[in-house]
Amino acid sequence: MNAEELLRDSLRELAAEQPPADAGFADRVLAARRRRRARTLASVAAATAAVVAVAVAVPLLESGKSDVRPSGVVQKDGITAHPDQSPPRELMAAGNAVLAAYYTVHTRPKTEHTAVQERTYRLLDPKSGKYREDARWSIVAVAPGLRTAAVLERNLPARRIGLLDLATGRVQRWIPVEHGVGGLAFSYDGRRLVATTYTENPDLRTKVKMRNGQHKEVWGWEAAFGDSSRSGFYDLDVSSGAGAWTPVAFDRNTNSRQDFAFSRTGDLMYAQVIGGRDGMQQFYDHQGAKVAAPADERYLRSDVPARLSPNGRLAALGLTKEVAPGKSYSSIRDPRTGKEVTKVRGGDLLAWADDRRLVAWERASGLDEPYRARLVVVTIGSDKVVPLSGVQKEMSDPLKAWQPVFARR
Repeated sequence: MNAEELLRDSLRELAAEQPPADAGFADRVLAARRRRRARTLASVAAATAAVVAVAVAVPLLESGKSDVRPSGVVQKDGITAHPDQSPPRELMAAGNAVLAAYYTVHTRPKTEHTAVQERTYRLLDPKSGKYREDARWSIVAVAPGLRTAAVLERNLPARRIGLLDLATGRVQRWIPVEHGVGGLAFSYDGRRLVATTYTENPDLRTKVKMRNGQHKEVWGWEAAFGDSSRSGFYDLDVSSGAGAWTPVAFDRNTNSRQDFAFSRTGDLMYAQVIGGRDGMQQFYDHQGAKVAAPADERYLRSDVPARLSPNGRLAALGLTKEVAPGKSYSSIRDPRTGKEVTKVRGGDLLAWADDRRLVAWERASGLDEPYRARLVVVTIGSDKVVPLSGVQKEMSDPLKAWQPVFARR
């Protein structure tokens, strides 16, 4: 019996027992019948979906028995956090910003009065999502996309640059260089690599006496100020390895290590200078001559790693106010005018997660205590802070702290 026949019989029965039906009654009955039928179909579909979900979920749960995650892990709004881990053991990320690696520094004596400050890197293993130590490299730069890293071997300055496949841990290709290299950085699009050249190891240190009257000798972290051996840079095409070396004149306003990096567009290079203006940064053209900063990078600071937002409309600046432990603020400015747009939580802005969120260090110690901090995610227009890592307890000592290396997805 179809719906029309059922309706006809129902109407006959009702007509025999009740007064004449109101206008539109038949339409209402049919509509109700359709709704009941639709609900029945929806219930069947939901039940089917539940069965499929169970069928899919069971093997996933079975395969995850060995996947032991800390209870503090957060996976929400593009954030993968481990607020119980410092240093990191498992993937930490926020939006497009991924902790691709981190390193620690230790001192290796060479003679009685000289030593080398060496880095030990832990690289993100994309298969396991864990950080693995790779002691082969003195310098590591991770390209956007987190598939390739440029690496230098232990003895600096190096005579070749390796392109490391992060998935396999193998060097895909070596780029030989005539001038020894001590620093690496990718362009914003990841297609080019700037390699800073030095005539001597930029991490060589000498013993110096402390100036607090104790006459104690320490390895001078900044003992080589004003005596840099930096000689220039290579601008290399990553896919082919082709490129040219550009000499850069000696500059007394540099420490022993002052690596070059690309401007946002890649048209210029910049490096940190000590005691200079314009955000302690100096730009150079591809002939090695000093030039003015680009219009949208003029108000940036070389000691604030986040720099421009992905869309280029906002500039991350330094700490402006520290109210209390766990509550500090940094300035966000218009990159072309330098005018402050707003303030955002965080004392040291490291990387942009997207156009409104950043990864930052946030102080976790008292204002009169040694500096301790944790990685957090902060949002423009909000006072909310999402912890990304655990508290790092040795930040005041560069030889005990771990240093993050962020890359874009």
